Amino acid sequence: MMGGGARRDRKGGENRPDSAEAQRHEGSASHIPVLLGEVLAHLQPADGKIYLDATFGAGGYSKAILEAADCRVVAIDRDPDAIAAAAPLLQEFAPRLSLHQARFSQMREVAAAATGERLDGIVLDIGLSSMQLDQGARGFSFQKDGPLDMRMGGKGATAAEVLATTDESDIADILYYLGDERRSRAIARAIVKARDEQPLQRTGQLAALVARVLGQNRTDPKHPATRTFQGLRIYVNDELGELSEALRAAEQLLQPGGRLVVVTFHSLEDRIVKRFLVSRTGTVAAGSRHLPPSQSQEMPPSFQFINRRPVSPDKNETEVNPRARSAKLRAARRTDAPAWKSGDMVPDVPRLGPQRKC
Repeated sequence: MMGGGARRDRKGGENRPDSAEAQRHEGSASHIPVLLGEVLAHLQPADGKIYLDATFGAGGYSKAILEAADCRVVAIDRDPDAIAAAAPLLQEFAPRLSLHQARFSQMREVAAAATGERLDGIVLDIGLSSMQLDQGARGFSFQKDGPLDMRMGGKGATAAEVLATTDESDIADILYYLGDERRSRAIARAIVKARDEQPLQRTGQLAALVARVLGQNRTDPKHPATRTFQGLRIYVNDELGELSEALRAAEQLLQPGGRLVVVTFHSLEDRIVKRFLVSRTGTVAAGSRHLPPSQSQEMPPSFQFINRRPVSPDKNETEVNPRARSAKLRAARRTDAPAWKSGDMVPDVPRLGPQRKC
């Protein structure tokens, strides 16, 4: 499965600005929480309530929630750099803010240890943070040469190790299914040929290899390696699998009336969130291929939609923060029905090669 963690206050990967004009704005937008006003409007922070910020990042959402109400925020992030950088914010809002290094799949354990109570709201902002992207040594960026790492949590197999040990067909699947790279087979073939001559250990090596295979499409301003880096990063960090675990955890952690707010940035993430909420709100017809037989008849809805259509940034926000342009917000309210069994509706997550917990 794939890994989730640091928030995109600040987008990266396939959501890098597509023009020089956008790049000029990028520095000032690097730590702007995306859809902040809409997140607060859907979460509705209130005095005395407990909220979970599952993608702390630079702390933008946590800070805004704590300023909006006399409440408590339990925050998690898998990135040790984000934990280390949070000291000033933790001091400012102590004891109402606590921060824990953890993955989405560890949310239940963290929440149980931190509060022992069910939560009033959970916010998820999925994907790569600009703090990670802007550090060449982290290996996320095709625009900055560095070790081909890409691990959000600093543990598990690096991107270089994945490319060195994975079969050509599986590399092609990773790039196709997780990066939406149509020429994945040609790139995978070139990777395997190149690694036989010299290990691929630097982001610059991989970016140059992909550029040679694809060339520059004059009608597409994106760097040719954008989709390759996206697919590889998602695989290394098990991002989609972790997202699926986060949604199931939210269903169990939220008390009746509790709110789930999720901001996604590409279609793979959004599809998982949409299918999960569609199933849990009971809006899927019986016999859907996304549910076990008769599941929608047997299980009462565990969520109600707050917004049936996703919310996107307006023109003013995308002009200030070009990295926000692909964001979508979906939100739902927890009912008093029991959580569905963990083995029920499993969102579509490509199962590619050995699954890594990073």
